[in-house]
Amino acid sequence: MAFHPRLFAALLVLLPAPALAQDMFKPLQDFVEDLVPRTKPAPRPAPVAKTAAETPPPLPKPRPEGLGEDVAKPVPEEPAAPAEDPAPPAEETTSQPEEAKPAPEPEADTRIYQVACPAMISGAVVAKMLPPIAEGVCMAQSPLEVTALTLNGRTVELTSPIATNCEMATALVDWAGEVDAYARAALDSEIAALQTGTSYMCRPRVGGGEAFTSEHGFANAVDVVGFTLADGRTVVVKDDWTPATTPEAKLLRQSHGAACGRFTTVLGPEANADHEDHLHLDLGCHGQTCTAQLCE
Repeated sequence: MAFHPRLFAALLVLLPAPALAQDMFKPLQDFVEDLVPRTKPAPRPAPVAKTAAETPPPLPKPRPEGLGEDVAKPVPEEPAAPAEDPAPPAEETTSQPEEAKPAPEPEADTRIYQVACPAMISGAVVAKMLPPIAEGVCMAQSPLEVTALTLNGRTVELTSPIATNCEMATALVDWAGEVDAYARAALDSEIAALQTGTSYMCRPRVGGGEAFTSEHGFANAVDVVGFTLADGRTVVVKDDWTPATTPEAKLLRQSHGAACGRFTTVLGPEANADHEDHLHLDLGCHGQTCTAQLCE
């Protein structure tokens, strides 16, 4: 007999009450349950036995630490050191602040600063450095002691060393080179030695009184007495300045004129009686711009 759900629902509606319907419907419910086939639960698959290859080997049991060895005994913890007592607070001072001390004065610089002379480095003059000169108002920071000059490729000695500055030494070698060239042309002999007089000397200017210091006091002047030629002749200002027509006098006058193009001051026998026996050469300052020249 087939089961009709609609018929079953209609019967439920017609029942007068839930309790009565339950009693009336129970036989029918049992009948319906007999008609519906009951399903049995699916049997679980039997476990598949693993092969020896698939089965992992059993893990070894952990060995207790220290087995067969001396088991280290626990080290008892040392008791913590008691905290140190805090340092007592510093006592407050009521003293007045110390007065500021004056800074010490810097020490004087005793180092010596000097300037090298290019004419000496190049060999144009044969010289050596001297210590700085400081003698009252007389002074020279980098004086030289010149003993010879290099003229036209050869060394020409000075009859006496001179102490002068680098500017004077440079101008002196250039001037003496011109005089040497003239001597070879006019007297057919080269200069063998330069006869020198006063160089550095701390003294007042001649004819200027005590108020003026000579350029000799600054190592800025040289006096030339004459020349010694390679053939043995000597030409000196005192003896050969006059008469002016002799070859020796012409050499001295040519040297005087050439000096006026190299130095700012040139004084000879015609300047005054104090220079009758030498040529005074210096690089002193004349005029407000130091460009004026004095040539007598």
